[in-house]
Amino acid sequence: MNGFKDLIVYKKAFSLSMEIFQLTKTSPKNEDYSLTSQIRRSSRSVCSNIAEGYRKRQYQAHFVSKISDADMENSETQVWIDFALHCEYINEQTNNDLLNKSKEIGKLLNHMIENPEKYTRKDSKQ
Repeated sequence: MNGFKDLIVYKKAFSLSMEIFQLTKTSPKNEDYSLTSQIRRSSRSVCSNIAEGYRKRQYQAHFVSKISDADMENSETQVWIDFALHCEYINEQTNNDLLNKSKEIGKLLNHMIENPEKYTRKDSKQ
């Protein structure tokens, strides 16, 4: 593995974040500083936390903490997706598609949290 960009979870999170970005380009102007900025920030934060955790993977506790932060941001993204549906900015099918992708990312992140030894360096410090 060459880096965090090679992780399947990173690729999926980045893809979802870009999909959300594309969808929110047409959001109403009155949502620019609320739903639009929040969903973009939380979805992008999943990726940045994965990257930060990966770079500190020699410290297992730090790695788990950052991946847990990524999972938290992923959950927040799900909340904003629900708001987008109920505000009628997206339809049910788009909502389900986005949520399914986010849930898959959550499962991958939870695997990392529960099995940090598979991702941390061999000389990792507890």
